Amino acid sequence: MAQRFGGKYSPDGGQSGPGKPVARQRLDPVGARANLMFVPAVVVLFTSLASGATGLALGAASAAVLTLSAWLLRDGLRAAAAYADRKVARRPSIPRKLFSSILAGAGIALASLSGDGGLIAAVLYGAVTTGLHIMSFGLDPMRDKGMEGLDTFQQDRAQRTVQQAESLLAQMSDAIRRAGDRRADARVAGFQATVRDMLRTIEDDPRDLTSARLYTGVYLMGARDATIKFADIQARSPDDAARQKYMSLLDDLEANFAAKTQKLLQDDQGDLEIEISVLRDRLKREGIALPQTSSPIQEDP
Repeated sequence: MAQRFGGKYSPDGGQSGPGKPVARQRLDPVGARANLMFVPAVVVLFTSLASGATGLALGAASAAVLTLSAWLLRDGLRAAAAYADRKVARRPSIPRKLFSSILAGAGIALASLSGDGGLIAAVLYGAVTTGLHIMSFGLDPMRDKGMEGLDTFQQDRAQRTVQQAESLLAQMSDAIRRAGDRRADARVAGFQATVRDMLRTIEDDPRDLTSARLYTGVYLMGARDATIKFADIQARSPDDAARQKYMSLLDDLEANFAAKTQKLLQDDQGDLEIEISVLRDRLKREGIALPQTSSPIQEDP
């Protein structure tokens, strides 16, 4: 279905809410190069049909391995993009891109054998393919990022909360599509961007989780339920009054989420100022004098 472009000169003025621009859509990190990795499996399978029983079996095995490699690559690219997007993140539990490279090499080695190639040639083809795959797509993140000094138990709780919240946001997206209302769809996208700002803040500092649970749980479930009801009404018979009430609800919720996110950030800065103040007093008692500033925190020029 065609979709109208947003922006300054669009009919809606590029606004998803009061004074707020339309949220930028998140791009899927899986690009054309990764999707093209499914093509070798199809080519190998069809070229091995006339290679006899042994060649056909090896070709089918090669196609299966290459397909699994391409599938792992897609997941690995998404995991690496999620890792890069966060300030605090654990390395992927499964190195999908590395396994994808190894499987790609194994698949090409099997394809070489299916064409009556020798074992040495198959190993060389496989090794070269693995190396080229790694050069093209890189390796998975191999270390945690920003985890020093964090409570891993709290981090796990925060991660589960974020996953549950993302599930609710996905349900909102699925529901609003049934309404067939582009303005409502853009408005939901703007609300989701604000919610994700809070989720990123919680991921960066899991200590914020307790004070934000009401928002990531009750408020977000209420927004999901309201979206489902609105979509059902609009799907049966478009109702301008229902749309207005729904938009007002999203405006109120978004304002509350934005205010809470700002409060979390201010609390974090306040905690840092207290810690610096305590550190200054401790160093002073130890006889170490530090230059006094008008504020405990100074920005770099």
